[in-house]
Amino acid sequence: MKSLDAENAAARDKLKNDLGLRKLLERMPKSVQDSFSEEQLANIKIAIAARTWGNHAIDLRSTFKFFRYRYYYVFVAGRNRRELSARERRIGLLIQAVALSAFLTFSALLGILVLYLIKSAAGIDIIPGFSFGVWGWFKGEFL
Repeated sequence: MKSLDAENAAARDKLKNDLGLRKLLERMPKSVQDSFSEEQLANIKIAIAARTWGNHAIDLRSTFKFFRYRYYYVFVAGRNRRELSARERRIGLLIQAVALSAFLTFSALLGILVLYLIKSAAGIDIIPGFSFGVWGWFKGEFL
């Protein structure tokens, strides 16, 4: 019976020395830390290791030295799988509307520029004797 208790204690100590589990337990009072059974500790370790938020499409992490100190930065991006609050949904819709407006404005201006260059290349003058100078600049730079 003693050897079984010794094995259980050794297994608990091994689990408690796991880095992730140890950091979690350090945030708890000593009496709570000691109250977990081996099975509970093993399941907590599995739950910590199975976090789904750890995989990102873009995951950039690095450090840099600035004067005497080292600093770290983390840039992660990916598909959001969380349930959004009403405020987050409104902000997301606003950002989508701004991005769509910027894209449509850029596309329209690019289309107008291309049509203007085609008109100028064809020698068509809508207002005789007036030019924006875009065709002259374009010919000088690219042709």
